[in-house]
Amino acid sequence: MQKTKVLIVDDEQAIRRFLRTSLTAHGYEVHEAVTGEDAILKTINVRPDLIILDLGLPEIDGIEVTRRLREWTSTPIVILSVQDQDSDKIEALDAGADDYLTKPFSVGELTARLRVAMRHTHQEEHDLVFESGKLRVDLTARSVTFAGEEVQLTPTEYDLLKVLIRHAGRVLTHQQLLREVRGIGFQTETHLLRVHMSNLRRKIEEDPSYPQYILTEPGIGYRLKSDI
Repeated sequence: MQKTKVLIVDDEQAIRRFLRTSLTAHGYEVHEAVTGEDAILKTINVRPDLIILDLGLPEIDGIEVTRRLREWTSTPIVILSVQDQDSDKIEALDAGADDYLTKPFSVGELTARLRVAMRHTHQEEHDLVFESGKLRVDLTARSVTFAGEEVQLTPTEYDLLKVLIRHAGRVLTHQQLLREVRGIGFQTETHLLRVHMSNLRRKIEEDPSYPQYILTEPGIGYRLKSDI
């Protein structure tokens, strides 16, 4: 069986040694990077299944590393940091990190977080049909039906729906949606997001004025209801 590849990014040798020993004992294949630039290069060359990332790195910090990686990869990123302020966690998660663990930490908690991150990725790859109420989306065929009738979506509308499905039941901020659909640099285009979301609702809601599927979280973003 092929081992899960983990890239450890930390400028403290003692932390890297501890993580390498612990994760190797748990059956992981471990790779290391010391700087932010090295982390990006190693991600390109090694193609890890998971990334464990410290925020306080030389050259470019962990937040910027996360932003750059999210431009082209969805590899799970778990932040390990001594910074435990809510603002730090929000910034890291908003940049695209999947989870955040503060130092000191237990190996048991870390491996549990890694398993959750991998399980989420596995589900994303294999949950190819989404059904809720009258809405059915076949992600393999890229087909959308509502009440048995085929729905024609624009590429942007479909991408928005796909992101909402991938995170069904969870609130996604305006910035998260724009980053995943439009890419880095478009997070301020909330007016365009509202237009696309309004058009999408007209196609998959019985009454767009009182949506049952795509719910608005005022001032925050949107959430796809998956239990209708």
